[in-house]
Amino acid sequence: MPDDLGVQPVSPDRAIELLCLEVQADELWSFIGCKANKQWLWLALDPCLRQVLAFSVGDRSRDSAHQLWQRLPTSYRKYATFSTDDWEAYRGIIPPAQHQVCSKGSGQTNAIERFNCTLRQRVSRLVRHTLSFSKKLANHIGAIKFFICHYNQEVIRQF
Repeated sequence: MPDDLGVQPVSPDRAIELLCLEVQADELWSFIGCKANKQWLWLALDPCLRQVLAFSVGDRSRDSAHQLWQRLPTSYRKYATFSTDDWEAYRGIIPPAQHQVCSKGSGQTNAIERFNCTLRQRVSRLVRHTLSFSKKLANHIGAIKFFICHYNQEVIRQF
């Protein structure tokens, strides 16, 4: 599976596209082995392209938010506007000039919230009440990455 998740981001020399870059980021609860072993799936999605740009699995700390930030394509880190919930871990990671905090129900994170629902429906390990849980972190990440790569390729075909 590709490390870039199969994303085809904009090219850096296309100035018009760079001015319009947008990212929606969110976190999703999951677990490994037992519900006491919480893992958070951090996601970044381009709502215009409908592609998942990056993901990270970890706790709900600033370190995990930073890990997600580092995995984003450079053009997005430099030029995109980021819409997130008011989770404190994003502060200090996303530059304030690029960060837009969205209140619940504002509709500004609809695309990522919709993708979270799709993930929970299609990746059985992410269902809240399930027998299909991961026993190892590597398997958990692998299942998520497999789905995201496939999802991104399907989105590309539909455009």
